[in-house]
Amino acid sequence: MPLSVVLGIVAVSVALGLLVPLAVSATPRPVAGVRRNLARGRPVVAADTGGGLESRRRGAGATLRHLTPDKVAARVRRLLDRAGRSPARTMSKVLTTKLVLLGWAVLTGALVEIQLPGWPVAVGTVVVALGAYHLPEALLWSRGQDRAKRMARELPDTLDQMSIAVEAGLSFEFALARAAHSGTGPLAEELVRTLQDVAVGRPRRQAYDALVRRTDVPDLQRFVGAINQAEAYGVPVADVLRAQADEMRVKRRQRAEAEAMKVPVKVVFPLMLCILPAMLLVVVGPAVLQLMTTLG
Repeated sequence: MPLSVVLGIVAVSVALGLLVPLAVSATPRPVAGVRRNLARGRPVVAADTGGGLESRRRGAGATLRHLTPDKVAARVRRLLDRAGRSPARTMSKVLTTKLVLLGWAVLTGALVEIQLPGWPVAVGTVVVALGAYHLPEALLWSRGQDRAKRMARELPDTLDQMSIAVEAGLSFEFALARAAHSGTGPLAEELVRTLQDVAVGRPRRQAYDALVRRTDVPDLQRFVGAINQAEAYGVPVADVLRAQADEMRVKRRQRAEAEAMKVPVKVVFPLMLCILPAMLLVVVGPAVLQLMTTLG
């Protein structure tokens, strides 16, 4: 009987844990409709998709501010920058999800501890609680890694487009704006954000440095450094863009070749665990059955 109770508690807790991210990220439709009606006819103001807690001194934001250490908030902010900002993925929602998952793990562990007291359950509760607390950060880190790889793949084509635009007579700023607004993907989004920073009065060098810090892509960092050096020493931008595009294209091909060489190693374990036993069963199984029938 206690085992069935424990299994029921775990099942209910897992279901609630799976519903937490959906409940936190969802915005009630009536509230969203009221906000749209109140904002109708007013000048459009860029929404704060950063989700920072500094501007929220009251309510839930203040509570999150007190419950979250500064180091954790700074780490989540960096992960959000790498994963890409969006209204459905803000700092407040991520921190709320972390705290709710932590509370869910502790509550589930306490209920299981009541039914099955002992130190293994306590240790498991601590491990599960730590894993649940850091799960949103792990998901953001994974998304940031995928986004950085996509930007590294898109960079050579973007540089080719900018090089053609500069050679046709456009300045570097107009070529960058053309590549940003005509492109799709995370790299175009980051370039648009950089242009917005420059448009509101931020110095170009600082905007480029902020782009490098947000994306954390080595190829993009190398490109920004080359552009800054070209502006400092008066080197033609078209030559820099052409050289950078050729170098990035070679690196992209080298990365593809490296990934292709890893495929045989990655295939070994599925082959040994899944395919090889089935082949042995099909090939050797009839012979074993025949031998058993003959001996019997």
